[in-house]
Amino acid sequence: MKINIVMVEPEIPQNTGNIARTCAAIGAKLHLVKPLGFDISDKYLKRAGLDYWDKLEIEEHESLKEFLEKYPVKENMFMATTKAKHCYSDVDYSKYDEVFILFGKETKGLPEDLLLAHLDNTIRIPMRETLRSLNLSNSVAIIVYEVLRQDQFRGLEEISQYF
Repeated sequence: MKINIVMVEPEIPQNTGNIARTCAAIGAKLHLVKPLGFDISDKYLKRAGLDYWDKLEIEEHESLKEFLEKYPVKENMFMATTKAKHCYSDVDYSKYDEVFILFGKETKGLPEDLLLAHLDNTIRIPMRETLRSLNLSNSVAIIVYEVLRQDQFRGLEEISQYF
């Protein structure tokens, strides 16, 4: 299964660097939708991604509109939000050859009009009502590893090479 992680207007370079590292480790494609809240050469972004940048498939988009023109919303595109209709673990990702998971900027999330237009494609991570949200890079890891689990971690090393 091909996994696409889509960061819409990310603001914090360390989060994006951590997400880039996760994408490199699992073979997912990272989409960065501008405007970005940092310069792509930001030292914090590079440090968080460590030496994995050359192992990462990355595509930049000038705007969310441009991204959606190239990759229209279909049933295999999921939007992570605290205001979602479905729990991320209730979705059957294994029936798709390719999935897209969109994440919004740290301060505002994804645009509300996009979410309202595609409520059936929204997913959330359960958490206490009184808290706003989880860290963005943690949210990506939680959801993407559920996708991988459903695909039996195909293509990933499952047995430690050390023991």
